[in-house]
Amino acid sequence: MEQMEPNIDSGELILGKSCRPLTEEQRKEWESLREYASKQFAHDGQDSHMAIDYDLLLQQGIKGISRSIDEKLNETDGERREELLELARICSRVPEHPAESFWEAVQSVHFVTYCLSMDPERYFASQQFQLGHPDKYLLSYYQKDLDAGKITSDQAQVLLDCLGIQINNRVPSGLSSGYMVGGRDRNGKLVANELTLLCMNVIADIRLVYPSVGLCYTKEMPDLYLKRACEILAKGCSHPAIFNEDIISQGLQIYGLPENESHDYIHSTCVEITPAASSGVWVASPYINLMEPLLDSMDREYDCMEDMWEESKRRLDRRIGRELAAQVEYRKAREERSMVPLLSCFVNDCLERGKDIEQGGARYGWIMPSFVGLANLVDSLTVVETLVFGEKRYSIAEIRKMLECDFQGYEKERLEMLHKVPKYGNDDDRADKWSIAITDYIVAECRKYTDAYEDMNFVPSAFCWIMHTVLGEGTGATPDGRLAGCPLGDGSGAAQGRETKGPTASILSSTKWSHKEFIGGVAVNMKFSRNSFEKDSYATVMAMIKAYMMRGGFEIQVNVVDADMLLEARKNPEQYEDLLVRIGGYSDYFVRLSDKMQQEVILRTEHAL
Repeated sequence: MEQMEPNIDSGELILGKSCRPLTEEQRKEWESLREYASKQFAHDGQDSHMAIDYDLLLQQGIKGISRSIDEKLNETDGERREELLELARICSRVPEHPAESFWEAVQSVHFVTYCLSMDPERYFASQQFQLGHPDKYLLSYYQKDLDAGKITSDQAQVLLDCLGIQINNRVPSGLSSGYMVGGRDRNGKLVANELTLLCMNVIADIRLVYPSVGLCYTKEMPDLYLKRACEILAKGCSHPAIFNEDIISQGLQIYGLPENESHDYIHSTCVEITPAASSGVWVASPYINLMEPLLDSMDREYDCMEDMWEESKRRLDRRIGRELAAQVEYRKAREERSMVPLLSCFVNDCLERGKDIEQGGARYGWIMPSFVGLANLVDSLTVVETLVFGEKRYSIAEIRKMLECDFQGYEKERLEMLHKVPKYGNDDDRADKWSIAITDYIVAECRKYTDAYEDMNFVPSAFCWIMHTVLGEGTGATPDGRLAGCPLGDGSGAAQGRETKGPTASILSSTKWSHKEFIGGVAVNMKFSRNSFEKDSYATVMAMIKAYMMRGGFEIQVNVVDADMLLEARKNPEQYEDLLVRIGGYSDYFVRLSDKMQQEVILRTEHAL
């Protein structure tokens, strides 16, 4: 209203009506305000059929009312008043100016991340921007304030906890956002400090689904950090997930990052690794069902197992080619019709190249297809090799007949396939050899298409988010004994319930193939009973995690929850609204999952220690 020019007609003694016609600049500003208001405020229902307090207006005037407001503010609790005044000071500085304190730094990080997430030029819906490695970029501010006596570790913890709550306010349920801690800095020096612990403590403090936290483990890391992670997991929290800094760094260097940049990455929601500050990478683009080519290839008999495997690969090759060509076309369309200028300001090398991130300004612009159903394909190939080409019990046509009728009338045969033939996850080379063959093939195929498209890396993944359930619903019965419509394997480890020889055997199986080429993400889920996960068990769990890392494991996720508790939560969901479980790379509240997803989590093998 201060910008409006008063409109006073001749002879008027009571003033106040529509202002004179707006200038073109004023009109545009007004229209933008109206558009903003229409999105922010609700207008349905009734209003204005009332009278205001005119006695108050006449007796106190606007200035008097303003003074009353100030008096009420002065009555605010002294400590809270000082906090609000400090917030006002901070918000007058950041993010416009460089941060000068820990509080300012945390506030600036949240401000810009929130603005990026809600960018109306893109979707007008929350996006999954991650916060990088706060124990790296916040450390100098924390240490400076700590040394000057301006902050305590408890006060810093509260600020980080509040940041965690804001992440939950920003990100819709079913998606994910968070940060990583630990690992190494750009000089290769170990990152393990007080902020590493404080950032992990957020998980236990707020007990919310976000932030999704990843601990980047290195063999030089003192045990107290891994032990703290185990303590948090033992409380039923589903974070932190444990990532292998050394394997990820090696993998990033395979795809062209220099050694110093290879330590600066983020798990972009679940387990998808993207370079921090330099990423125009598309993760999980697309999800590819590994079972479809095998099922399609079972349309005839073969002379040997190798012939059938070659035909399955040819069909999968064609599928990969179609899917990646589609992704390239999507990228071209985005280059022509999209731009994200604010985001581009914070991504190397957009400013230097003078290109928006959508026009290829980012230093790295990979596409990461994710292959779902690895365990099912391993187990299915093992069944076919054993029962068709080894023992010659069945023909391909006979197995196909069982699958087409979803094993109706063939339950005995299904149970034999499910329980009598070796399964991935039990340290049995008869099955595990296929995990090596499949993953080697996927890496080679992605490299082939990388060579075919100029300036485009296709980097494979082996995780699923929720797609193991989505794709499973559209997939018929499979030779591993899985029924039609059931979820596929939930990640890169064994299929649900098939680890029968304990967690050590499971780890040995899942690390026989090379993880470092799968920078798009590898997720190995393990579930332990709550009763066995006590303080005395931490050493055992830590040793198991270290063994997984030493064998080249990419990432491991731990759920500490009992099947009985999950079953009870299905019966009485209102009593378990805060029960968190790890899915296929991200975490969610158990009671919010679909019925099929809940069943899938319950089916996972529960290990005792």
